[in-house]
Amino acid sequence: MASDTDAARDRVIAARADVDEQVHLLRASARAAVDIPAKVRRSPVKAAAVAGGIGLVAARAPQRAFGAVRRAVRGEQKSWPERLLPDEIEKTLRRLGSDGDKVRGALERDFAEYAKRSQKDRQAVPRMLLLALARPMLSRGAKAAAEFLISSKDEGMTTRLADVRERAQAQVEKRRGARTPPPDGDAEPPTGI
Repeated sequence: MASDTDAARDRVIAARADVDEQVHLLRASARAAVDIPAKVRRSPVKAAAVAGGIGLVAARAPQRAFGAVRRAVRGEQKSWPERLLPDEIEKTLRRLGSDGDKVRGALERDFAEYAKRSQKDRQAVPRMLLLALARPMLSRGAKAAAEFLISSKDEGMTTRLADVRERAQAQVEKRRGARTPPPDGDAEPPTGI
């Protein structure tokens, strides 16, 4: 028995030593992963390439290059027309004033309010459809539940009650039979109780 315990203790000690070694290696690799100056000293060309790539992405060079290729293939896009809006809207915009930034701000606020209102309207439609579909099912389920609770099925209840009474009576009889001493005085008393 002692040899089994000693062997188990040795296995636990070996496992702890292995865990300690793994934790030490994990800490060392984490320190090496975040030591950026050391990585730059080891391979300055890679570091310069990474920095240059980040700079190009930050300057949106890929998007600009793609746009240039698209313009070369498809040609220049047509510019917006000078007047895009109908005459009535143009007149209304002129009434707002000559400061373009203020007019733009007013238009953006009005459009944002319109977008919020229309979003609420769009969200209300699926809810209404869901309620229209769910209402008949909920009504039918509530009606069935009410009928089940209100109806009195005497047949089922009385038979269940009779079954419970019979089982209780059988258990009482069983216990009474176990308590009575045996008719012969030499026999052993029951040991189950």
